[in-house]
Amino acid sequence: ILGVGHGGQVLLSDVTQQLTRDTLPPGASIKSLGEHCLKDLRHIETIFQLVHVDLRSDFPPLRSLDNRALPNNLPHQATSFVGREREIETVKAMLGSTRLLTLTGSGGCGKTRLSLHVAAEALENYADGVWLVELAPIANSSYADPHGPVPQAAATVLGLREEPGKPILQTLLDHMRGKQMLLLLDNCEHLLDACARLADSLLRSCADVCVLASSREAMGVAGEQTYRVPSLAVPASWQDQTLETVRQFESVRLLIDRAASVDPQFSVTNTTAPAVAELCHRLDGIPLAIELAAARVRSMSVEEINSRLDNRFRLLTGGSRTALPRQQTLRALVDWSFDLLDAKEKALLCRLAVFAGGWTLEAAEQVCSANDIEDWEQLDLLTSLVDKSLVVYGRLPTEDRYRLLETVRQYAGDRLAERGEAEPVRQRHQAYSVRVAEGAEPCLFGSDQAVWLDRLEREHDNLRSALGGPDPEIALRIAGALWRFWDIRGYLNEGHQWLNDTLAAAGENAPALARAKALRGVGALGRARGDFAAAQTALEECLSVNRQLGDKKGTAGALGTLAYIAHNRGDYEAARAMHGESMALFREVGDKLGTAWSLHNLGETAHDLEDYAEARAMYAESQKLFREVGDKQGIAWSLLGLGDIELEQRDFAAATARYEEGLAVFREVGNKQGIAYARHNMASVARERGDTEEALRLYAEGLMLFAGVGDRQGIAHSLEGCARIATLQEQPHRAVRLWGAAAALREEIAAPLPLSDRGRYDRLVAQTRSAMSAEAFDTAWAQGRSLSIEQIKALVIDETVRPPGPATLEDRR
Repeated sequence: ILGVGHGGQVLLSDVTQQLTRDTLPPGASIKSLGEHCLKDLRHIETIFQLVHVDLRSDFPPLRSLDNRALPNNLPHQATSFVGREREIETVKAMLGSTRLLTLTGSGGCGKTRLSLHVAAEALENYADGVWLVELAPIANSSYADPHGPVPQAAATVLGLREEPGKPILQTLLDHMRGKQMLLLLDNCEHLLDACARLADSLLRSCADVCVLASSREAMGVAGEQTYRVPSLAVPASWQDQTLETVRQFESVRLLIDRAASVDPQFSVTNTTAPAVAELCHRLDGIPLAIELAAARVRSMSVEEINSRLDNRFRLLTGGSRTALPRQQTLRALVDWSFDLLDAKEKALLCRLAVFAGGWTLEAAEQVCSANDIEDWEQLDLLTSLVDKSLVVYGRLPTEDRYRLLETVRQYAGDRLAERGEAEPVRQRHQAYSVRVAEGAEPCLFGSDQAVWLDRLEREHDNLRSALGGPDPEIALRIAGALWRFWDIRGYLNEGHQWLNDTLAAAGENAPALARAKALRGVGALGRARGDFAAAQTALEECLSVNRQLGDKKGTAGALGTLAYIAHNRGDYEAARAMHGESMALFREVGDKLGTAWSLHNLGETAHDLEDYAEARAMYAESQKLFREVGDKQGIAWSLLGLGDIELEQRDFAAATARYEEGLAVFREVGNKQGIAYARHNMASVARERGDTEEALRLYAEGLMLFAGVGDRQGIAHSLEGCARIATLQEQPHRAVRLWGAAAALREEIAAPLPLSDRGRYDRLVAQTRSAMSAEAFDTAWAQGRSLSIEQIKALVIDETVRPPGPATLEDRR
């Protein structure tokens, strides 16, 4: 309403005038200015003007879309325009600096609605009007035909008739010359040549005419500027979303608006917010897809819609009957874009569907080339698909990457299967993926470790797809090459599952080397998860295979991980012996990195045996070797070990410095488990300094990280730390529940407390037991043992927000 008024004019909506008409001050009255279509293009509004003797009363007609002084043919819209504030301001600014602006983007991304909204806002800038020319119904047009349907459509909108012996294009140019006018050319992609000719002619002949076009790709006319319309913002994840957080995203607001229009009872709660966020994310924030999904809430819940999205082209149908046919179903929309491609573009787009997480030009060349497409053609074809808004291009600091929106990927995958090419393309993709995984494997150590970890992170979705590929032996090789990546980046549960699955699929007759590497991964990730029994079984088989192969390095690695399991189970002498044997083999083959890890592990064993001088010497020597080979992962763990020695000797400043340096390195390489241990150790420093609130916060943070990567032994460590804080805050019942939960986890994974912690633990538990009745102690302990991981997390989170001191009836008792 504000936008249609004039300076000094007081306007009221119908609702406002009804609320105020009986309470107007003396001399004031209200007069109706009639019904008007406002610039949000949504609905008709009756507008009123406040009249008073002291106010000016004569004003020009309101600047609404119905104002004949602002000529236009912009349509009234039945639905609201949601979000896009940034895009509106950007397009308006660009339109003010160019005479030809083309909005590009994928089908259904909202190009038309954005152009209509911007045009409505710009009405006052064009004295001779804003005119929409809808080109979608036109089947075809020749670039060279001045009598063609494109200039004819524009002429019809302006009320012009063809003159005998004169091309309609010339009639159009003669009419528009000297006029201030904005012409909207909507849906140009199938008529690009003809639209380009019209736009170029207007720019050359009509100095005050501007063109705002919408198209899947640019026209390529001199002087043209383009703006790619993005999909609506979507949540990156959905697990922890609430109503408040999801409403920040335009895609969610659109879904809510459209769903409420078909089901007035529809609403989003904290319970349903994650499902709504997931739906918008999986639909790539494409407005049309979201609107089609919203139409389904009449008959199914958002959760049910999510469960059926793998068949989205069957599910997302039933759009407005008055919409263009291609806007009534999602498949028809993508069909429209696909049918405009040439044969090679269609072939490439279908093959690109095999990439699950984006790709590089090199990957496309290796996977998508065939008899009909040569390697050298890939770049031109990819560029063309980007220009046509079917492929999304992104520039990263280290490489250029491409990706498909999931909706387009599913469509292209269906077409690939129809072409009978799915199997050979999947084979080429799996072959490419194993080269990526095995090429990265030796680089996961050394100074470029973080770079290669990041590359595997970018390729992770592709590698997951290849792990389920057609050749089980190649899948086994990929899994065996990836287990260190999974270990460092905290994919413990997922990686463990992939390794077991690929071992089972490849069978006992798989190549021995590939099987040994995968078994080592099962053991290493199983140990990290606290699944010691299964890990030991896998590692013993791995050790046997490596010894049969005569692979001393593989034997040393298996021995080192077996030693770690013995250490975790409290068998320190066995651990020390196996670490020593492992180190001897690493030294024999000249493996500095393996030697460094053996020294570090011997330092941990010495620490838990309370031989701190020996532990310091081992950690220091291992760190020297880690720095020589540039292995950041090892440097960080050795820093934590040295910090533990400083903490035992109560040199808190030195311990903190070690932990902070190690934490920074863990963050650099993205090691979530390492970050968790660093935070846990820093919590212990805060506890010893008497800062219980900071210690509790850090223990809780560490616990959440341990839970996130599936490290049950780490969770137990954190629970025991939180329990010590509870005793300091005089909350004995809470402490006992936490100890009970930790004890249950340790029994489950057969990982007793380290010997170095046992004395302090026993003293604290005994002191707490003596301060409570036997019945209360046993009840609290049993309560803790019965908690699930989720309940444990909730208990610890609750603890971090409670004030110190006895806060429950049980604790006061």
